Amino acid sequence: MKESLIKQWDNILKLVEVEYDVSPMMINTWIRALSIKEVNDDTIILEMDKKLGRDGIKFIEKKLYNIYLESSIEATFEKHYNILFCVEGEDISTINSNGEEIDGHVQMELEKSNLNPKYTFDTFVIGDNNRHAHAACVAVAEEPSSAYNPLFLYGGAGLGKTHLMQAIAHHIITHNPDLKVLYVTSETFTNEVIESIRKNKSEELRDKYRNLDVLLIDDIQFVIGKDSTQTEFFNTFNDLYNASKQIIISSDKPPKEIETLEERMRTRLEWGVPIDIHAPDYETRMAILKRKQEMDHVEIPDEILDYIAKNVVSNIRELEGAFNKISIYNRLEGNQEELTVSKAEDILKDIISTNSIKEITPDLLIRVVSDHTNITYEDIISSKRSKEIATARQIVMFLCRKYLDRYSLNQIGDAVGGKDHSTVINGINRITNLIETDTNMKITIDEIEKKISNK
Repeated sequence: MKESLIKQWDNILKLVEVEYDVSPMMINTWIRALSIKEVNDDTIILEMDKKLGRDGIKFIEKKLYNIYLESSIEATFEKHYNILFCVEGEDISTINSNGEEIDGHVQMELEKSNLNPKYTFDTFVIGDNNRHAHAACVAVAEEPSSAYNPLFLYGGAGLGKTHLMQAIAHHIITHNPDLKVLYVTSETFTNEVIESIRKNKSEELRDKYRNLDVLLIDDIQFVIGKDSTQTEFFNTFNDLYNASKQIIISSDKPPKEIETLEERMRTRLEWGVPIDIHAPDYETRMAILKRKQEMDHVEIPDEILDYIAKNVVSNIRELEGAFNKISIYNRLEGNQEELTVSKAEDILKDIISTNSIKEITPDLLIRVVSDHTNITYEDIISSKRSKEIATARQIVMFLCRKYLDRYSLNQIGDAVGGKDHSTVINGINRITNLIETDTNMKITIDEIEKKISNK
């Protein structure tokens, strides 16, 4: 372990001991038997002393020390990492997320593709928010280049895009190990382009990317706006597409809403069907928490899970973060206090504010605007064009854009009765301009927003 990592590991162990009241004996016997083997984009690999082996790893997970470590690692590195355990001397690429050995050729391909072992279709929770995206990803994984090429996934942060992309890669490598598969973040791709230019190795970069069978690039929006990187991506895209190779891309917005995207690139990204993922509904959030409970081998009362599911609504990452905080409290050594909803509120007060806005949906916004303007819900989503109805409808569009950044313009249009992309843009722009020029409109919006916050 590098000297810098040794110091950081010592800091992590101190945090575990102090923050989670783990006894020095437990620290020295079990947790100090671990060391940092490797740090990747979003995964830290911890290696267990071979004297303790897999039994030591199982004990760590049983006592929930893995959750303490995950939180302490995040505090130390100021970034969230997933933890993967291995035993000293064990080739990490031969072990999947369940600790099962995998085929030798498959293991080599998985290692080269830089994947998180936890991100598979088996661990993905399907809900109404992601059902279409999941089905498309499974179709691509089972028959690359046959449908959805390119496959373009979009949605807000922490909603499962990376999980689905890596699940595709896992499936293809496992079932078609002879295919060349590469998953990269936009940051990695950008850095490689810059480095190839600096070292005059552009040809090597082209050989690496243009000889792939499957290319997955995560968060493409961070590539956009960088001329040399976007040009390299454009040429790579063309070569792969023309050779009938599979391309999978993710972004926080659909292609037509990425403002700095070159028109030639926008056209190509729309050759496939952009598929959105939005925030999970209550039922899906509960299913995610139940799955997390099962995978982490912890028991948390249903009323606590219900409290989390009803109050952490923005994304899966925050949902799992809240679950982890409750899990840690529930398993702290010597903590005999009964876990109640009241106690959960206290534990999660830094995540869930008592004054925070509850889940906002287009339906909620339409109802609030309807109540305030005395325009019926049915009229707002109708095709009627009277000035009063059109204005109420445009207010809903404006509020959807403000509060629901995970919704595309098309989704907003669907919510108000199937209006098209340009109609939504015009409506949002009209209300935005009126707020600046018409005092009455500004007052109206302020009053409606107060009603939203009280819901």
